[in-house]
Amino acid sequence: MRRPLTIVATALLLLSLASPASAAPAQPDVPAGVRAGYVVLDRKTGRVTVQHDAHRRFRSASVVKILIAIDYLESHRDVPRRDLALLGRMLRVSDDAAATSFWTRGGRGRIVERAARRLGLTDTAPPPADKPGFWGYTSLSAMDVVRAYRYLLDRAAPRVRDIVLGHLRAAEQCGSDGFDQYFGIPRAVPRPWAVKQGWSGYGSTPPVRCAKTAPASGGAVPATWRTASLPARPAAVTVPDLGHPVLHTTGLVGPEERWIMVLLTAHPSTATWSRSTAQTTTLARRIYLAGARTGAR
Repeated sequence: MRRPLTIVATALLLLSLASPASAAPAQPDVPAGVRAGYVVLDRKTGRVTVQHDAHRRFRSASVVKILIAIDYLESHRDVPRRDLALLGRMLRVSDDAAATSFWTRGGRGRIVERAARRLGLTDTAPPPADKPGFWGYTSLSAMDVVRAYRYLLDRAAPRVRDIVLGHLRAAEQCGSDGFDQYFGIPRAVPRPWAVKQGWSGYGSTPPVRCAKTAPASGGAVPATWRTASLPARPAAVTVPDLGHPVLHTTGLVGPEERWIMVLLTAHPSTATWSRSTAQTTTLARRIYLAGARTGAR
């Protein structure tokens, strides 16, 4: 009887050493001191392949510009040429002045309320009533950002989908404020991808100005919508991670945009831009490998 038992034991050992591709992917660890929420959704199977704190609310920074664009386009059948250009600047180079123009004309926080109802966003809320001009103080979760992308891909009118995603597919390396927005997905994931990035709390001037910076919008930055320099504490209402810089990377990745990948992060109050972008890019790479590449079939 010893020989059959030995054969069985050997077979079990070989099964346990099967290729990593057949094993469940390890959950990517979040760096110490960093708060993160992430989700990867496989559009082919409809499954979430990896997630962590998917419903934790973060300060949106510029990620809310996706909702601003959807709301504007769905409220305006005929879009003036000037506004088409503004949409491009808001989405491709994350221009704040463009976002503020749409935010003010669209009713500020009501934009977020309308979008949340239409898109079925359960964790999204507008900025506090005493900060109506701060669109970057919108609260949202990684799962809600996934829902926004699914809406664009599966339910939005083709005109809305093509304009918004067309700009995200052409996202430029340099934001209009001089920050390099090729962190996270653009540095960690091979093309093709379409991305909307977000950052806030790192000051109004980048430590190293991006070499291909787009022309500035012109004019001083009004205090009512400046999001780079944040107060140390919330005034009367809680804003997620206020006093901590945030860095977000979101988008569509892989052939035929098979995966929706969202990573939202908040960093220690003393974190530098270079350290935050390096940590976020490393984490994004691990999330991609765990959630997308290991699930490719």
